[in-house]
Amino acid sequence: MGVLTPELKANIGKAAPPRTEVVTRRDIRKYAIATNQRQRKYLDGDEAPPLYHVALFWDVVELDELTPDGVSIDALLPKFPLEKAMAGGLNITYHDRIRPGDVLVGERTLTDIYEKEGRSGPLIFYEVVLEVRRQDGGPVITEKTTRILR
Repeated sequence: MGVLTPELKANIGKAAPPRTEVVTRRDIRKYAIATNQRQRKYLDGDEAPPLYHVALFWDVVELDELTPDGVSIDALLPKFPLEKAMAGGLNITYHDRIRPGDVLVGERTLTDIYEKEGRSGPLIFYEVVLEVRRQDGGPVITEKTTRILR
């Protein structure tokens, strides 16, 4: 018998409320400098560099709302019986560029929960898809994150 219950698997398809963020030239420039970008289009804030969207859609929380490893608690996820998390994969598809003035809407969905047996016991895998669109509905980014719990 596995560690995943029907109640846990019933969370597949659960979505977080959409989140709207406004992209500014200043924020693009700050991100470009902080991540040591070299291309002028990023440094001038004309276009956001790859992975800019990750920090844009992170929750901003107070320190006492962080886990011991400095990550905010994800309200989208159920309480799993295994808690030690590892990166399992990240797949990002860029449909369009992010530019200053863009109003972006991010929608996160828990798309899968499954388990496998590892050498040291059960492993739980979960996948979350982030769809980023412009306010008019045009696709910008699709990101699938896979995490492994042991």
